[in-house]
Amino acid sequence: MKVMILAAGRGERMGELTRDIPKPLIRVRGKPLIEWHLEKLSTAGFKDIIINVCYLSKIIKDFVGDGSKWQLKVAYSEESPILETAGGINNALKLLGKDSFAVINADIFTNFDYAKLKLINLNNNSDGYLVLVKNPEHNHAGDFGLLANNCLTLNSVTLHTFSGMAVYHPRFFKELEMGIKMQLLPLLKKSIPNSLIKGELFEGIWSDIGTPQRLKAINKTD
Repeated sequence: MKVMILAAGRGERMGELTRDIPKPLIRVRGKPLIEWHLEKLSTAGFKDIIINVCYLSKIIKDFVGDGSKWQLKVAYSEESPILETAGGINNALKLLGKDSFAVINADIFTNFDYAKLKLINLNNNSDGYLVLVKNPEHNHAGDFGLLANNCLTLNSVTLHTFSGMAVYHPRFFKELEMGIKMQLLPLLKKSIPNSLIKGELFEGIWSDIGTPQRLKAINKTD
């Protein structure tokens, strides 16, 4: 299974912290965020990684290189301008191939076992599989519900937050034009009512490093 790391964003809410450093290279607990992902993916047995880049892309590419430092093979999907999540993934499909692939946001910190992503089997009855987490302070309302059959729902008494970790089949993006800017949510809202998106609730360590305050909080936590 190939893995795409989403690393194109500017990280505007980080303010001065991302003026000269791309968000994936912000240091969390002693090392750049993206390095945590690369180490964990290598340990989990993944080999082929695609990273989409836009903002300060050269700095990311200079740091990661070809991935050999982590026993990985890294390719890059260039964006200019940024294409958002769905558009960025669609732009990288030529590198991701015809089989299911995992996608991980570069700006999250988690102890989720990435080896579990390799076990997710998307058959003809499912186009995606999302890892959900309990709602953090900045997203009390949540995003999606989870039914007993592991299908996601848009309407539920209890909604959870999308973690930024998922597995998708290329057919999920089949209706998108290449090079078009597109967020992920419209696609999910179309597929979820048809029971095409499944998922699970992860209750371990997870943080979206979206603001200086969240960065400070995760660095204070042992």
